[in-house]
Formats: sequence, C-alpha cells, structure tokens
Amino acid sequence: MSEDVAPDSPPDVGSAGWFAVAVAGADDDAAARRDRILTGSAASPADWPARAVEAGFTGDADEYYDRLKAATTRATREAVRERERADDAQLIHAIRAMDDAERTANELAERAVEWAGSLFDDVDPGVEGARAVAAREPEGEVERRAVSLAERAAELDDERAALAETIGRIAPAVAPNLTEMAGPELAARLIALAGGLEPLAKKPSGTVQVLGAEDALFAHLSGRAPSPKHGIIYTHEFVRGTRPEDRGSAARALAGKLALGARADHYAGERRERLHDDLRERMATIRARADGEGDAGEAEDGETEDGGAADE
Repeated sequence: MSEDVAPDSPPDVGSAGWFAVAVAGADDDAAARRDRILTGSAASPADWPARAVEAGFTGDADEYYDRLKAATTRATREAVRERERADDAQLIHAIRAMDDAERTANELAERAVEWAGSLFDDVDPGVEGARAVAAREPEGEVERRAVSLAERAAELDDERAALAETIGRIAPAVAPNLTEMAGPELAARLIALAGGLEPLAKKPSGTVQVLGAEDALFAHLSGRAPSPKHGIIYTHEFVRGTRPEDRGSAARALAGKLALGARADHYAGERRERLHDDLRERMATIRARADGEGDAGEAEDGETEDGGAADE
C-alpha cells in the first residue's frame, strides 16, 4: 500500500522537464524557468514534447518547440544582461571608452590646431595646443567653429582623464592582485583582451605573455615572423625598463605572476602578498644579471693578458 502524500508537499519536478515549474503553477516565474533551463539536467534522453503534452503544458509538439524557443531566448537574454552588469564587464567598458576618448581627442586636437594655425599665430600642437585655442575669444563665424572644435577636443581629453580615475578606483576591487602587479590600466586592458576576469584566470601564462600581440603571433605561426616575446605587458616597467637581452625573461616572469594573480582574484578574491614578493624577487634576479656582467667586464678590463693586475 502506498503512503499518502501530505497535501502541502511540493510536487516532484525533478524529472518532469524545464516546464515543470509552469505546470506546478509558477507560469509567471521566469526566474525559475530560467534556472531550470540553465542548470537542469536529465539522466537520460526523454521525449520531452510528449511529456509536455501529457502534462498539459502544450497542445502539441510544435507548440512545445515554440515555447521552448521563447523560454531559452529569454533565459539567454537575462544571462547576458546579468553578465554585462558584472564588475569586470564594467571595467572593460571603461577602458575601451577611455581609449576611444583618447584617440578621438587626439584626432580632433590635430584637426583643430591645424585649422587654428591658419587663423592665429603661435598655435602649439596636440591637445594642449587645442586647449590654448579653446581659451581664445573668436571673432567671426570661422574662428568660432575652430575654437568650438578645440573645445570638443579638450572636453574629450577631460573625459579620458575622468575615465582613467574611474578605472583607478574600480580595478582594485575587481582584481586586487592583478591591479597591484600591473597597475589599473594595464590590468583593465588584460581583462578586456581576455574577454573578462574569468577567461583571463583560465589562460596559461604563455598566452597572457602575448596578449595584444595576436597579429605577430599569427605571423609567427604562419612562418612569416619570429615568435613575439611579449604583447601589451611590454608597457609594464618590469619589461620596458629591462635591457633588451633580458626582456624575454622579464616578460615570462611577469606573465607567470599575472596569470597567478588573475586566478587568485577570480577564485579567491583576496590579495596574496606572496605573489608580489615573489615577483619583486624574480625581477631583481633578472636585472642583477646586467650588474653581474658589468662587474665581470670591469674585472676583465682591470687584468692584463697574463691574468695579472693592470698598471694604474
């Protein structure tokens, strides 16, 4: 004899399909349906259209597939919207907007100062020159337009600076280890190039090392160029400030720690002091090579051909 089921017991929808929440009276619960679509699973294939018809969810298989398409499309849109609101996604938008503002400001400034140079004396180049033009009192329609263009360039440069400040504030919260090692802007660029903090955390250090050098890497893979030693991490002082013959080692060391930092940021979300200490020690070792070779060279210069000390 079967046991009675309590009247207030929830319905068993474990194997009833993604539409079970609708059958259970939660037809307006889009979040529940989305969760079942995104996380649900079945131990074996089933004739879900037939089950949906039997459960009264749809009248036939065609209607089932129409409702399945609508539900999965809605779930995908909500998942994308949720992903776009993530902190690392906002950091990506900010760094891309900053780059766009900088590029456009420079282009407008170049055009503005070239135009202003035909109207005024002593016009300096670049954004600062555009700022000086923007401060002038125009006379006539043409001068007003040239000054207005210079003002737009200056405003875009101000927006670039404001975006840089925003990146400096939010990057440490999104990726504390990566930001401390790379700086806010380089950390944001690495996250943007990888497509997010999670994808960056999953990349090996060799890939992190050449992020931003995809064209050179593809040229190497096709046999048209040597292998690139570094990508965007070249802008880091640890790489750029190291002598050329040691930059490959510096780039590998930095990329390795950046990869570990990204993993710590994504999976743990807390600062790891040991990572930063190890990076500083490794870079000190690499840069000490130059000092060691310099000392060796001085010693050689101070010896005669037979190994004795040279006369002073």
